[in-house]
Parts: sequence; C-alpha cells; structure tokens
Amino acid sequence: MRGPMEFYTPIKNLHMTAVSLSIVFFTIRAYWSITGSALLQSRLVRIAPHVVDSILFICGVILAILVGPFQPWILTKLALLACYIVVGTIAIKRGPTPGTRFTAALLAVGIFAYIVGVAIRHDPASWFA
Repeated sequence: MRGPMEFYTPIKNLHMTAVSLSIVFFTIRAYWSITGSALLQSRLVRIAPHVVDSILFICGVILAILVGPFQPWILTKLALLACYIVVGTIAIKRGPTPGTRFTAALLAVGIFAYIVGVAIRHDPASWFA
C-alpha cells in the first residue's frame, strides 16, 4: 500500500515549475505595465498567469498538508504571499504611474525572493538565517 508521501516529490516538482513560470510571467507583465504595452491586454496574457498561479497555490496547499501546515516557515510563506499579491497588483494594474508600478515591481520581486529563501531553508528568516 502506498502512502500520501509518495506524491510529495512530483507535487513539489510541479510546484517549483509553477514558481518559475509565475515569476517569469509576473516580470513580463510588470514590464509591459510600466512601458504601457498593449500586449498586457491580450487574452492569453490575462488568463495564463492565473492558471499557473492556481496550480502553484493548489500544489502549495497539498505540500503544506503533507508536511504539516502550522510550521512557522509555512505560515511565513502564506503571510508573504498575501503581501506579494497586494504589491503585485500595484505593479501590474493599480499603480497610478509607471514609477509607482516600477517600485512596486521591484518590491514584489524582493518579496518573491524572500519567499523562495523561506521555502529552501524552511526558516522564516529566509536568506538571513
């Protein structure tokens, strides 16, 4: 009989792939938002990141359930994810000026990098541990 941990590695790999695609899509969309590109309005660009981010989130929830969701590093990732989403929306559509969107994009990428550090080190201090 197989246990649920047999799914850990494939789900983690899918999660990490979605992480990579998510930051690539975010960076491209933020650049287009800052430069005022019409490409930001294309149907694929408006839909694909949400599909990728949904896969990322679902895999993250499954992984958290498998390893125990109430660990400090997982709770830190969730709090930072909320910050990333808020700042990311400013970078892509809510920022009133290109300068504001650029600043928000840099901050969002920094938050994203911190989240990656928390995930790799399993420590809320991220890269600073």
